[in-house]
Amino acid sequence: MRSLHLEAEIGQIAETVLLPGDPLRAKFVAENFLTDVVCYNKVRGMYGFTGNYKGQKVSIQGTGMGMGSAGIYIHELINTYRCQNLIRVGTCGSIQPELDLGQVILAMSASGDSDANSLLFKGMHYAATADFDLLYKAYELAKELKIKTHTGSVFSTNTFYDLEPNRWEVWQKHGVLGVDMESQILFTIAKRFGAKALALLTVSDNIITGTASSQQERENTFNDMMKIALGLA
Repeated sequence: MRSLHLEAEIGQIAETVLLPGDPLRAKFVAENFLTDVVCYNKVRGMYGFTGNYKGQKVSIQGTGMGMGSAGIYIHELINTYRCQNLIRVGTCGSIQPELDLGQVILAMSASGDSDANSLLFKGMHYAATADFDLLYKAYELAKELKIKTHTGSVFSTNTFYDLEPNRWEVWQKHGVLGVDMESQILFTIAKRFGAKALALLTVSDNIITGTASSQQERENTFNDMMKIALGLA
C-alpha cells in the first residue's frame, strides 16, 4: 500500500520524521547525518529518506513550501504510514529586532492566515500548538548541547510576497517571534490525528531590520537545529 504522493511501502518510513520544506535539504541531511540511507521517495522531486542516527531509525521528508503542499505530506505520513513524531526543520524570518540571525526558535504555537483552518473551524480561530513532550525535550537537549534557543509563537503565512508594508506590526507587538509557511498546518493536522508535532526554525533573515544570512551561514547554523532534531529521534 502506498499513498497518493509518496511511493514508499509500508514500513519504509520511520515513526519519527523530520520535515524540511526543501527536498534538497532532505537529501543533504540524509547524506551528511545518517547512515545506511535508503531513498524511499522521488515522486515530484520531493525526496524522502530513511536511515539511522546513533542506532535509531529516522526519516526525513521534503514537504515543499506553503501549507497546501506541506499539508498533503503530513496527512499521508500520519494516516498511511502511521508516523508518530513529525518535526519541522526549516527557516523563518524574524519579526523581533533583537533576534539574531542563525538562532533557533522552538515554536510552541503557530498563528496563521491559512484558509484551510478558516474553513475547517467554520470561521472560528484554532490555537495550533506543538506537542509539549517534544517541545520540552528539545529545550532540554538544546541546553545540553549549549545551543541558544528562543521558545515562543510563530506565524505561518501562505503569502510570501505581500503588498502591505506594516503587515507584521500587530504580530510583533503580541510577541510573535518569526514567520514561516508550514508550522500552523503541521500542528493542526497532527492534533487532529493524534500524532506529536514540533517545529524547529532557524532565523535566516530579520524582516524588521532587513538583515539576512549568507548561504554559508545558513548551512552552518542549520546544523545546530539538526543536532536538536536528530537528538529527539
